[in-house]
Amino acid sequence: MAQHFPAILLSYRLCYHEPVAQREKRSISLTPELARAVEEAARAEGTTFSAWLAQTAAHRLRLEAGRQALAEWERENGPLTEAELAEGLVRARSSLGRTSADAAERKSA
Repeated sequence: MAQHFPAILLSYRLCYHEPVAQREKRSISLTPELARAVEEAARAEGTTFSAWLAQTAAHRLRLEAGRQALAEWERENGPLTEAELAEGLVRARSSLGRTSADAAERKSA
């Protein structure tokens, strides 16, 4: 195509100043209820169905990597103490912008 239409290729290259994100197209099957729930969640976040799925999958992969890292650390160093677990919970809540009061409020609800 570039041999026959060099202006099109040149035009394409001039339109994008930065590399275009690479995507791999996949086909998935969801129940109608799940598809509607994903669509609603994506709309509520102002994103697309596909972007919501990608963000959710990336989040899940980060969580799993953290679980695996923690399990490996515990295999090498022994289980976390109650104090270490409590400190980790405080740090996790802080990184999410939550407080202990938020957690107590959710428990009572």
